[in-house]
Amino acid sequence: MNPPRDYRCHLRLRVRWSEIDAQNIVFNAHYLTYADCAITEYWRALALPYGPTMRALGGEVYLKKASVEYRASAQLDDVLDAGIRCARVGTSSMVFDCGIFRADALLASIELVYVFADPATQTKRPVPPALRALFEHYEAGGEMVELRVGSWAELREAAAPLRTAVFVQEQGVPPEIEMDALDAQAVHAVATNRLGHAVATGRLLPTEAGEAHIGRMAVERALRGQRWGRLLLDALVRAARERGDASVLLHAQCHARGFYERAGFVPEGGVFEEAGIAHVAMRKALR
Repeated sequence: MNPPRDYRCHLRLRVRWSEIDAQNIVFNAHYLTYADCAITEYWRALALPYGPTMRALGGEVYLKKASVEYRASAQLDDVLDAGIRCARVGTSSMVFDCGIFRADALLASIELVYVFADPATQTKRPVPPALRALFEHYEAGGEMVELRVGSWAELREAAAPLRTAVFVQEQGVPPEIEMDALDAQAVHAVATNRLGHAVATGRLLPTEAGEAHIGRMAVERALRGQRWGRLLLDALVRAARERGDASVLLHAQCHARGFYERAGFVPEGGVFEEAGIAHVAMRKALR
């Protein structure tokens, strides 16, 4: 079994009270739950929202076999690291190995064998070449998204569905407010995964009094926390700096304040409502 550093994908877990058995150690079945959570994180690291991806590939992934070798016990409040990687891909099968670690100590090694199959009949199908290539690219250390910066005419087809899903469907923003005339004037950025699906988007409005304004930052719900939003934000800030703007202003939804603070934005003023959602103004100097 590989040490933690040999896994590109990691999921940090903390042992909860409900996971402890009568021996005051983690009940054995929970290690499979940890591995299953790590598989979900693996799809996220590949920038693949599971449902849309499977529909695009014309199949589903089903677990065929799971085996666990227990080496040591985890206890309440232990912080665990679940490392996972795709070990090999066969004709219709995919084998993943997962190591559950406490620091560098291996507690359990788990092998998961999945098959790609027809969801209607659950009969095996060959692993699609596109999915095989995704596994290979990720495990080789490749970037999982492509960033494009351009006009609304160039990027609308990719950006609009994601913005509608996040702002209109998820957050309840009226569609007539979400799409506006400023889109045609703005510089847009879109990150797409290796299947061409948009996973993050945002826009940079024209300069006013030497200041840029970033808005419409949206990330696919299932893929948040995987740095795609930061990739977009950095690209828009870079575009503002390259055109000579002195600063960048944005209206951050309050729950995302920490995300923008980590990118160097400073809050200004109090909380206000915009489209029925609490926001705070934040600014970053570029000179």
